[in-house]
Amino acid sequence: MDGIFDGVRVLEVATWTFVPAAAAVLADFGADVVKVEHPLRGDPQRGLSTGGITPTLDGVSVTMEQTNRGKRSVGLDIARPEGRELLLEMAARCDVFMTSFLPGNRAKLGIDLEDIRAVNPDVIYVRADAVGPAGPDAGKPGYDMSAFWARSGIAHALTEEGAERPTRQRPGFGDKTGAMNLAFGVAAALYRRATTGTPSEVDVSLLATALWVNSSDVVYSKAIGGDFSRREVKVPNPISHVYRTADDRWIALLMLESDRWWGPLCRHLGRDGLAADPRFATAADRTANSAECVAELAAAFGSATLAEWRERLGPVKGPWEPVQTLPEVLDDPQVAANGYVTDVKHPTGQDITLVRAPVRFDGRQPELRPAPEAAAHTEEVLLELGRDWPEIARLKEIGAIA
Repeated sequence: MDGIFDGVRVLEVATWTFVPAAAAVLADFGADVVKVEHPLRGDPQRGLSTGGITPTLDGVSVTMEQTNRGKRSVGLDIARPEGRELLLEMAARCDVFMTSFLPGNRAKLGIDLEDIRAVNPDVIYVRADAVGPAGPDAGKPGYDMSAFWARSGIAHALTEEGAERPTRQRPGFGDKTGAMNLAFGVAAALYRRATTGTPSEVDVSLLATALWVNSSDVVYSKAIGGDFSRREVKVPNPISHVYRTADDRWIALLMLESDRWWGPLCRHLGRDGLAADPRFATAADRTANSAECVAELAAAFGSATLAEWRERLGPVKGPWEPVQTLPEVLDDPQVAANGYVTDVKHPTGQDITLVRAPVRFDGRQPELRPAPEAAAHTEEVLLELGRDWPEIARLKEIGAIA
């Protein structure tokens, strides 16, 4: 398919997941993304798996593949004058410059907004950080578990009272969510530049991303003058609730149109008597007698296994879903039919399973490409800049490139 971002050149000077994941989405849809990595160390994300934190597949880092697919990699020491000169040459030719470096490092390396705009006045300059560019903690380092999960209140909101420790964040929640915000920011800035000629600065933080994700809790807490996540939870609608099955699995009902779905649900539960019970005749009755209604439904769901309920509830068109395990998600026929997860052929010959960006255009999805090896495209990109082979060899000898 034709890429939405065909012809857009992106220069990524970033590490770990937040910005690289956003650039990977742009690459998915056609952008030419050049990832700048240190010539010796590369992106530290490449070594994360060696500490046993994330899995590898026969030596291939699946984290790098998920968040760096489809890019080109240049090994460049931008702390050296020769390396910075090359970076500025690449920046002069790009449409979008993306970085996660902290303000002090940006200033030290000479890659701040003013530096990049000096060689490319039309560049869209994209910054990502932990807690935002203003305020007393501006420039504070952080990762998604600290800024997105902990500081934002999400960890608190999702932790049951009396728990021994806060609920654990799953890997990359804040980074991956923030990456989509960055991708939106880039797309909007490209549109603005195309229609007005004005280039933009784009800022996205993990803390801002978390507040947006959890905005219901935030605004509800403000409205009630307290902590909404700690309000006593009642069940006003018994068919918007979760129920345990006979084999200790769970089914989630979210049938907000209670009167519409109550009768069909009772029939498929094999409990027609519930539909005729005057205590539960209307939505208002079910709310008034919520505890009794929940108990009846809990007994019904507890009488059969999840597999049995999948079959029996299959014809019910109201919103309900099983609480699936991750292996079940990978085998979900709906996931497969929509191509949400796909295999990418790695240069090693093995298939790497990756998750696509959650967007499709014109009913089609792009083919994903593997992530580059560190510095795999250094020579290619330098030749595009007009450097010749003797110059490339000299730059390698002095350690400016890899």
